[in-house]
Amino acid sequence: MAKEVTLTAALRTNLLSLQGTQKLLDQTQLRLATGKKVNGALDNANAFFASQSLTNRANDLSRLQDGIGQSIQVLKAADQGIQTITSFLEQMQAVAQEALDQANAAGGAPTDQASLEASYDELISQLDFVAADSGYRGTNLLDSGTMSVTFNEDGTSTLDVTGVDFTTAGDLAISAADFSDATTAQAALTEISDALTLVRAQARSFGTNLNIIQTREDFTANLINTLKEGSDKLVLADNNEEGAKLLALQTQQQLGVTSLSLASQAQQSVLSLF
Repeated sequence: MAKEVTLTAALRTNLLSLQGTQKLLDQTQLRLATGKKVNGALDNANAFFASQSLTNRANDLSRLQDGIGQSIQVLKAADQGIQTITSFLEQMQAVAQEALDQANAAGGAPTDQASLEASYDELISQLDFVAADSGYRGTNLLDSGTMSVTFNEDGTSTLDVTGVDFTTAGDLAISAADFSDATTAQAALTEISDALTLVRAQARSFGTNLNIIQTREDFTANLINTLKEGSDKLVLADNNEEGAKLLALQTQQQLGVTSLSLASQAQQSVLSLF
C-alpha cells in the first residue's frame, strides 16, 4: 500500500499559487495565439454570442453584396447596349435625312434609293443584334428581361428593374427601309425620332436604377465593416495588454517556484532534526 505524501501548509499554499499562475499563463498565451480575449461561450457568453450574431449578419450581407455587384454589371451591359443602339439610330437618321434631301431635290425617288435603303436595312440588322447581345449572365434588359435586386438579409428591401424590347420589331417600332419618295423618307425620320426619344428616356431610367444600386452597394460595404468592427471589439484581445500580462505572470511563476523551493528546504531542515 502506497504511503500518502504529507505536504506542509506552506508547500500547499505555494503549489496552489503556482497552479493559479499557470492557469492564467495558459489563458494569456491562448489570447495571444488567437488574438481573441473571448474564444468561446465559457470565456464570456454575452460577448461571444453577441459577436457571433454580428459576424453572421455581416456574412449574410457579404453574400448579398455579391448579388448587388452582379446586378450592377447587368445594368452596365444594358447601358452599353443603349449607347450603341443610340449610335445606330443616329446613323439611320442621317441616312433617312439624306434620302429625304435627295427625294426633295429629285421631286420623287432619291437618286441613290437602292444604296440608301441597303445601308438603312443593314443598320436595322446591327441594331437588333446589339439588343440581343446586351445581356449579362442570362439577363438582358434590352430583350424583355427583368431583374430583382435584394439589399437586406430578410428580403424586405428590394429594387425591381423592368426591361424593354429594344428591337426594331419591338418597342422601337422601326420599319424596313422605304425611300420611294419624300413622304416615306419623312415617315422613317419620324419613326427614328420617336425611337430616340424612347431610348433616351430608358437610358435615364436605367441610370437612376444604377445609381440606386451603386449607392446601396456602398452602404452595404460600410455596414459590413461596421458589423465586423463591432464584433471584433467584443472578442478581440489587446495584444499589448496581454503581452504585459504574460511577462508579469512569467515573473510571478518564477517567484512562485523560488518560494516553493524555499518552503521545501525549510521542511527538509525540520526533518533533519529527527
